[in-house]
Amino acid sequence: MPAVSLPVVARDTFSQIAKRSNWASRNAGVMVVFCIVFIVGVGLIGLFIHKKLQARREKRQQIV
Repeated sequence: MPAVSLPVVARDTFSQIAKRSNWASRNAGVMVVFCIVFIVGVGLIGLFIHKKLQARREKRQQIV
């Protein structure tokens, strides 16, 4: 016998609240688009940072 016995209504309500649905598997196309947008965004940010660092290095070499 369990240490805590919940009434049937409370137990059913708790199981409904605790039930998780897998949104990502139901919407696979949306997840693919999110991943592609994320990868492109990270690539563009990386390219921007690379160009800024390269310009900084060139400026530093001109001074010396």
